[in-house]
This record gives sequence, structure tokens and C-alpha cells, in this order.
Amino acid sequence: MSESSAPHFSAELIPAMVTPFKRDESIDYEKAEQLAVYLADNGCDGILVNGTTGEAPTLTPEEKLELVRVVKNAVRGKNVQIIAGIGSNDTHKSVEEAKKTAALGVDALLVVVPYYNKPSQRGMIEHFRRIAQAVDTEIVVYNIPSRSVVLMSPDTMATLHQQCPNIIGVKQSHPDMDQVSEITAKLPQDRWHTWCGDDTLTVPMMSCGAYGTFSVLAHLTGKQLREMIQSVKTNDRERALQLHLKQLNLGREIFFLPNPTVIKTCMAKLGLMELVMRPPMVVPDDAEMARIDQLMAEYKSLTPISV
Repeated sequence: MSESSAPHFSAELIPAMVTPFKRDESIDYEKAEQLAVYLADNGCDGILVNGTTGEAPTLTPEEKLELVRVVKNAVRGKNVQIIAGIGSNDTHKSVEEAKKTAALGVDALLVVVPYYNKPSQRGMIEHFRRIAQAVDTEIVVYNIPSRSVVLMSPDTMATLHQQCPNIIGVKQSHPDMDQVSEITAKLPQDRWHTWCGDDTLTVPMMSCGAYGTFSVLAHLTGKQLREMIQSVKTNDRERALQLHLKQLNLGREIFFLPNPTVIKTCMAKLGLMELVMRPPMVVPDDAEMARIDQLMAEYKSLTPISV
């Protein structure tokens, strides 16, 4: 990508897709195909495969590559971009994973800030620079200090984008609106996109300059989220706020248990997959299931079910 070009990866509503499993805990690739089509048909113009919500830490390298192939093929011709989650706290392994995943022809890579070993800002620059120089594919930084412990700064993002023009954006999973504003101020908006990474913060972040959102809630309310995003972009503040408030409790409730426990249970209740997770994730107990039933009742009152 040349320094003057706009990013190729331009999806605005990107569900972090769950990974369906069979009862024996193997990946149900047929259900993954069906889910990808369902998401594409319900307002989503991008799909994140192998994200946190997809239980990526429990998938083998071979499973992750195959899942990308399956989802990419399922939405062929639907004008949906595919971004694949990669990365770890080992730069060399991350580079190799990036090469193999990029070779599948994805539209972008979502690369997490290294977790556990707590790199400095200079360490983050070195990590992302090596990955970016190893592939031609566009890269979105996954800035999630709740899981990575460390937080990438706006100055580091600016440095990375200047040194590596194929680093074109950030999934910002951090509720500091001042930092979102600072990213907007320091990065060129014609060549950089900031995506919200928290479902209840899409409208607030977009008000501070964010471009779109990576969403878990999009599994349920994709069409409403699509309208909400467009309302922000067309300056229909009243409609955007109305849609934001209608979905606010749903956006909170899908995270009352470790993600993706709740959203995967919801998808199972809609008949889209078996309720199976790989340890250490576990299915809800009876009390938790009752709370999810209340969530589903709220969802059904918000929108007609079409599966």
C-alpha cells in the first residue's frame, strides 16, 4: 500500500465470529459456513475469524487456517471482507502465522498487542514492524489492555503507521475517549481507521472519530447496528442515540460471563450451533442460563427473529 492510498480494508460492521463446535469439541465447519452467511445477510460487511470471541487460543494453527478458508469461501460474492486474528507474545511465531494467514488472501490481519510479557512501546514497535514487513496484507492493531496488560499509545500507532504504511488501523478495546480523540488527532484519517472494540461504546467512539466497530452483539442485532453506524455517519444524532440506547443493555449482558459464553449460548438458542465450548471455557449453569433467557426475551422484543 502506498503512503497516499486509502486502506483497502474498509468494513464498518465486523462481527467477531464465534467458532461452532460439534459435541466432540471438533470444529463444525458446516455450521461455520452457515453462520458466516447469516452474518453477511444481517448487515455485516466484514467478518473477523479467529478472534477472542472465536476461542482462538484453543484452536490449532491448522484449524485456524482451515476456518479462514471455509468462511472466506462461504461469503464469496457477498461483498464481505475477511479479517483474520493472529499474533501471540512471540514475535517470531507471530511473523510465521502472519505469512501463512496472509497467503490465504484475507483482506486484513488483526494482530494483538503481545500479552503476558508486557513489552514497552519500543518493544511493540519492533514486534509490529517485523510482522508488517513480512507481509503485504494490511494490518489492524488489536489494542486490548484488559487481556494484554499493556496499552499501545497513540504516538506508537503514529510511528508504526509512518514506518509501515500497511498498518492501517486499530481495534480499540479500551474505554478512554480521550485516547480515541488523541488517535484521531495524530493519525491521518484518510489513511487510518479506528474501530471500536467494545459493543456499548460504538456511538461514543465514533463521536470521537472512530470509523466503525468490531462487534460481538452483531451476532444478534446486525441490522440495527448497521443502521446505527450509518446514522452517525449521516449526522442523524437522534436516531443513532435511540438505537444505541435500545441495544445498551444487550451490549452489557452478553459480557456478564467470560466471552464468548453468552453470545455462543444465544446462537445455540437460535438453532445456529451446538452449545459446546473448549475448556477452559464452560457452558452456563442453571442460574446463568436463566439470565441468558431474559436476555433472549429482550432481544426478541427488539427485533423479529429471522434465521
